[in-house]
Amino acid sequence: MLLRRMIQYNITSRQLSSSSKNNFVRIFEVGPRDGLQNEKVQVPTSIKVDFVNRLSRTGLKCIEVTSFVSPKWVPQMGDHVEVLATIDRIPGVCYSALTPNVQGINKVLSLGKKGVDEVAIFSAASETFSKKNINCSIETSIQRFDEVVKIAHEKNLPVRGYVSCVVGCPYEGKISPAQVVPIVQKLLDMGCYEISLGDTIGVGTPKSIQELLEALIRSGIPSDKLAIHCHDTYGQAIANIAQALELGIRCVDSSVAGLGGCPYAKGATGNVATEDVVYLLHGLGYETGVDLDRLVDVGQFITDALKRQNGSRVANALLCQRQDQTTTKNKQQ
Repeated sequence: MLLRRMIQYNITSRQLSSSSKNNFVRIFEVGPRDGLQNEKVQVPTSIKVDFVNRLSRTGLKCIEVTSFVSPKWVPQMGDHVEVLATIDRIPGVCYSALTPNVQGINKVLSLGKKGVDEVAIFSAASETFSKKNINCSIETSIQRFDEVVKIAHEKNLPVRGYVSCVVGCPYEGKISPAQVVPIVQKLLDMGCYEISLGDTIGVGTPKSIQELLEALIRSGIPSDKLAIHCHDTYGQAIANIAQALELGIRCVDSSVAGLGGCPYAKGATGNVATEDVVYLLHGLGYETGVDLDRLVDVGQFITDALKRQNGSRVANALLCQRQDQTTTKNKQQ
């Protein structure tokens, strides 16, 4: 228990040392993992490496690089070893990976310095979703994760937790806060330093997010142990994040260019775009350390590589503005 507390304290101190706790919002970039994992066409390893390297130079402090799941289930992440072995490591940037089982964490640890700075595990607030997604009940998944966390902590590796379907499930419909609170508490008790609350199918509204966060805080879980992970299926992600900020949340998961999406929600538009989140935060006076212009460049790079439309409203607006400025300048010459 002492080791777990030391790990939690160390990572919190590292993440908040550059700015005041109340005014700094940490962006947890999930594009290289959550954003790419559902792409049907295999993305070349070289593109993934370039993607991560470009993100590393935007001022982002946390980047989820890949996932150590079986290539049988997520073939897009099958090159996890090669990606981690090749990326540039920028001082001050935390590189993480999803390791949902003992095989995954052991493989990460075998990479040594070519591994990651922290790992992540994931559960769900919906029994049906858990069984369909990872083929076991919520309780069984948590029991399995306990061994992963123990192994990680033995190597002083911090562990982050995810909980999916925190306000709605594609199979069970509305999820009540009472279903979420005990799962979050169990993951924290297990030794996760932070729990990311995932609106997996993007059905949340500011009201449902408020009710969830208030229930968690009333139960004794401090807001600095929580992060918000919004999908933008119904266009509510930015409003939901603004609501979370009001209730003390200071970590936001996002994906550059709005990459990603939930395969269980028809018409889902993916994760909230990092560019949109940064624009919101800077407009509200929060610090992020992120260079928005560089971020827009990275979003355009990866969408060009994927031959798809950029899902960030902010990026599209700024890119149009750049084009107009270039056109005006050329006319003046």
